Formats: sequence, structure tokens, C-alpha cells
Amino acid sequence: MNQPLAYVHPQAKIAPNVVIEPFVNIEKNVIIDEGTWIGSNVTIMEGARIGKNCKIFPGAVISAIPQDLKFAGEVTTVEIGDNTTIREFVTINRGTKASNKTVIGNNCLLMAYVHIAHDCILGNQVILANACNLAGHIEIDDWAIVGGLSAVHQFVHIGKHTMISGGSLVSKDVPPFSKAAREPLAYVGVNSIGLRRRGFSNTKINEIQDIYRYLFLKGKNVTQAVTYIEANIPATPERDEILAFINRSQRGMMKGYIGLKEKNNKNSI
Repeated sequence: MNQPLAYVHPQAKIAPNVVIEPFVNIEKNVIIDEGTWIGSNVTIMEGARIGKNCKIFPGAVISAIPQDLKFAGEVTTVEIGDNTTIREFVTINRGTKASNKTVIGNNCLLMAYVHIAHDCILGNQVILANACNLAGHIEIDDWAIVGGLSAVHQFVHIGKHTMISGGSLVSKDVPPFSKAAREPLAYVGVNSIGLRRRGFSNTKINEIQDIYRYLFLKGKNVTQAVTYIEANIPATPERDEILAFINRSQRGMMKGYIGLKEKNNKNSI
């Protein structure tokens, strides 16, 4: 840890076996747990809480103040779990008084040039590909993957086991187990490959497909689809998770492809 070309504030709490490369800057009120590696030219600012065995590559800036004009200097944090990799030039802003923290879970991969704004909450095993940008107050659940160059609107919720195409503009909520693509963003199927990799059976995947068939492909609105699903599809953890996600939605759900075709047909008249 004793790197003469790095600056570590004397009040920072750094585990003995943390590796700090040259030209790192670590400010006060920072905690870094054992086994973490910090590459050269990384800046870790006040309020950072970094777990075990993380890898932070050169140029990253962790726990800078929010880019939010309402921020008034309140004491907030960035909390990063264990075994998370943060690649070159990633920026993660700390929270505001809205939730007091920005959270990144365990075993996440944030590729180069990702930006995560204030008060975002990322679960475990989340992957954000290169230059993905998150506005404030976004929630991304476990095992979600967001493609490179995507931009996610504030307050959007992205569910578990989702896959979002690169270059997407994500302005609506993306429910669990689904794939999203096209412009504007739309449902393009169940993330069956990802689900199989994580141990979901073909029977379970078919059950999820049946739910989304009624939600996105039958021409029903969300209320009609939910009513039908509750009455006709047996309760399972996956069904209940999808319904709970819909009930929590603040931004509204992304469209199904049929809904988009109908909208485009009206616009062409």
C-alpha cells in the first residue's frame, strides 16, 4: 500500500493489502476493504465505501459530488460491493438527500467510460457496457445487462435478468427476464439465453414467455393484460415478480412491438 507517488488522506481507512498504484488520489472519509486494486490516476473522493477484491482501472473517478443543482453539500456516499470491476474512466457520483447514497452491488462489471449519476441503485452481477450513461435515481436489478452507448432516463427501473441492446434510449421501465431493442425501445422477447445460463429450465422460460405474450403481443393495454394474467396464469415466483414490477412502475412500461406498430400506423395516416 505504501506508494510514495500516491496521495492517501490520513483519515482514509484502507485495508493493509489494498494495492494503490502511482498517482492515485484518495480523500478523507473513504473506506476500502481488503484485496482491492486501484490503478494509476484513479481519484476516490469523500464518501466512497469500496468492498473486497474490487479492481478499479486508471482514470476512474469515484464518489464525486452529484451533477444535480439541488445538491447542497449534504453528507452522502457511494457504496460498492465486493468483486466489482470498474474499468477506465468510469465516473460514479455519490447520492443526494433523496436517498443519501449511490449503490453498486457485488460482482458487477462497469466497462470503460460508464457514467452512474446520483442515487442510482445497481444490484449484483450487473453489466454496463462501454459508455453506458445512467441519469439519477435509476434502479437496475440483479443480472441485468445494458449495451454500450445506451442512455437511461432518470427514475427508470430495469428488472432482473434483462438484456438491453446497445445504443438504446431507455425512457421506460424494462420488466424482468425480457430483452429490449429497437427505437423507440420495445419488447423483443424473453432473455432465454441468459436465463438458461443461470439455470432456468425450458419449462420455466416458456411460462415467462406466456406471461409476456399477453402483456406485449396481444394488443391489450397494461391493465387488461395484468387482469388476465392474474386470473388465468398460475402463481409462480416469476409471475409474481413480473406483476410486482409492473405495479411499482413509475415511468410506465416499455411498449410491445404490436403497440409500436399500431402507433406507427396511426402516425402514417
